[in-house]
Amino acid sequence: MTRTSRLVTLALALAATTVMTVSPAVSADGTEGERETVCAEDLFVRVTAPHGAWMGTLRRGQTFLVEQGGGDWVYGFAYGDINRRGWVQNGWFC
Repeated sequence: MTRTSRLVTLALALAATTVMTVSPAVSADGTEGERETVCAEDLFVRVTAPHGAWMGTLRRGQTFLVEQGGGDWVYGFAYGDINRRGWVQNGWFC
């Protein structure tokens, strides 16, 4: 194997590793007072309570301002297509 082909192989391996590292494999809990970015493909927003009536869906990249944090669910303002307050399942933020 020539030096050039080894360098190309190494560069391709590094590029593949970088792409895998950048992808959002791990989601995080929301922090009270922070406007969080949604990492999930779809995150359902509930109207009155956790597991309550469905109001709409936040898509990946849209944001949610966590007003009450902690636990499995957080309450706050859903930006994007919804633009209303509601509950979302915690743990799906970048």
